[in-house]
Amino acid sequence: MTMNMQPHEHKHASQAMSHHDMTAHHQHMSDDPGMANMDMTDMKRRFWWSVILMIPIIVLSPFMGMTLPFTLTFPGSIWFATLFAILLYFIGSKPFFDGAKAEIKAKKPAMMCLVSMGLLVTFWYSIYAVLMNQFFHTSHIMDFLWEFATLTVIMLLGHRIEMTATMQAGDATAKLQALLPQTAHVKHDNQMMDMPISSLKSDMIVQVLAGEAFPADGVVVNGHSQVDESLMTGESHLIDKHKHSNVVGGTINGNGSLLIQLTQVGAASFLGQLQQTLVMSQSAKSRVETIADRVASWLFWIALVIALIALIVWLPLRGVSFATNIAVTVLVIACPHALGLAVPLVIQRTKSLAAAQGILIKNRKALSSATQVKFALMDKTGTLTTGKFSVTHLEIYKGDKNQALSLMAALDKQSTHPLAQAIVAYADQHAAPNQTATEVENLPGYGVAGKVNDTYYLLVSSRYLADHDIAFTPVVQDGTVSYLLADKQVIAAVVQSDSLRDTAKDFVKQLLKQGITPVLVTGDNIKTAQAVANQLTIDAVHAEVSPQEKIALVADYQKRGRVMMIGDGINDAPALAQANLSVAIGAGTQVAQASADTVLIANHLPKIIDFLALAKRANVKQIENLWWGAGYNIIAMPLAAGILSGFGILLNPMIGAIIMSISTLIVALNAMTLNTPAKSR
Repeated sequence: MTMNMQPHEHKHASQAMSHHDMTAHHQHMSDDPGMANMDMTDMKRRFWWSVILMIPIIVLSPFMGMTLPFTLTFPGSIWFATLFAILLYFIGSKPFFDGAKAEIKAKKPAMMCLVSMGLLVTFWYSIYAVLMNQFFHTSHIMDFLWEFATLTVIMLLGHRIEMTATMQAGDATAKLQALLPQTAHVKHDNQMMDMPISSLKSDMIVQVLAGEAFPADGVVVNGHSQVDESLMTGESHLIDKHKHSNVVGGTINGNGSLLIQLTQVGAASFLGQLQQTLVMSQSAKSRVETIADRVASWLFWIALVIALIALIVWLPLRGVSFATNIAVTVLVIACPHALGLAVPLVIQRTKSLAAAQGILIKNRKALSSATQVKFALMDKTGTLTTGKFSVTHLEIYKGDKNQALSLMAALDKQSTHPLAQAIVAYADQHAAPNQTATEVENLPGYGVAGKVNDTYYLLVSSRYLADHDIAFTPVVQDGTVSYLLADKQVIAAVVQSDSLRDTAKDFVKQLLKQGITPVLVTGDNIKTAQAVANQLTIDAVHAEVSPQEKIALVADYQKRGRVMMIGDGINDAPALAQANLSVAIGAGTQVAQASADTVLIANHLPKIIDFLALAKRANVKQIENLWWGAGYNIIAMPLAAGILSGFGILLNPMIGAIIMSISTLIVALNAMTLNTPAKSR
């Protein structure tokens, strides 16, 4: 008897699990505890409502006591402004208050605490001022409704821009999570029962029906089918799976039913590990963002200390009213209008400029990583070369040429890999007999295997032969060599070559000019790899490297400096995610696109040099903006506190507000002056 949950229960369980998973992801998506409490949809809604409420407030209330040309006043107008401010307080301020609570709980007061302090002071002091002015008429007390409204909207805008980048890590993991089924058919006491994939454990036996996605990584224990692994490999053809074949969670079963024993589930699976790597790499704050948070933290404490000292000093000298006004002015001036926009505006401007140049920036951390790259690890095929192969030599050890070509083409017939397509085309040109292979499977890092007329054949690299102690005579021709095997004997070899991209030499030359060491990383044989490296003057070469070994290689280079990895996306997703800066060339696979920090839309390598130059300029702009944003606060707060009052200098709140507005304007204009550097040839 099969125990099934109701369809709506399936959906509910899955949604609950996904929400929990994604909440966990988002809570780790930022070093700023406050950001974990913001949801993008909620942020958009609050932002637009805040903009709507801000408009009547700035029209109906004075700016630091000044009546502006567009200020509208009529009997009772201040009450309307106050009502809108109250609504804005509850709608626009909540995300920052929640963030401040999280920062305080984490004992890391930073931007959220600084913003919240400004909002609390400007709002409640304004309420106090309005009530005193309207009911007691003792003396006019200046309100800060105008400042409260603009601070709320400006900070929401800044964090909305920042969250757009932050949420991309969550978007990528959500897309990966969506590849998995909601439930799995688990064998229990010789019966099949459906359970949520969150309950799966290693060694469970799971049935995967035709057309279903595999719920986790495993090995086939019974059945035969063909599986679509294009998501992971970039290959569009179906791969035969039978007993002892490995399967990966998220790939799609074909026309047969399989029983698999789970080997890796949840976070330990291929997709799970990739999700964790993505979250850690894409959510990490850039160096400048970390500095901005530290500056905000310092300003928070400095503002509190200066305001408290001013209150204590002025209280016995000028009385409660004057001392309170001075303290409030200090806290209002500490409001981080400019500081909150300093980094987000530059990031947004940079992303727009890069997109216009054919570069998609997916990870904001890429901007700071790009300025400190020491090593550039690059794939050969499809990255430095065109990826358009042609057969240059065929070596026959046993049998005849047409039979060998026919067998090779049968194994490669449905593959989209450039090497495979070249062999199939060559076989067609030479009218080789048309044969069909069954039980075809990829051998990661080696090649492909399958059956033709009940004989098991392999078309593999020399590395496979060496790793499996198979005797062979190496082919002396230059190019990529693949060996055809039957019964552990080499019966033929094929040599293929492709040409360098026109821009490859210039690209490597420019890398060296910038002090970046180019490193060639390929699964191809050492002879072919060295030949390409010699043409490009690349000294560091790593050949016959499997996709798994690429991750370790990236990690090894990271011990010596920051690493940029450039690949065409096929089989490179984990290594791309591991690198400090990753660039996917062209389309690639879905997983590789999600893994990369940047995507080079066109296969024009010098665009990467342009991006590195743009990133350096962007980092300079961010630092400049931090100085403009924080410099105003550092200078204005002591003046507002009356440190130079003995010389007759006391910063008027009105003047402070004007300077604050100028500082914000300078930050915005400075970000807009960022332009693309001169294009690389």
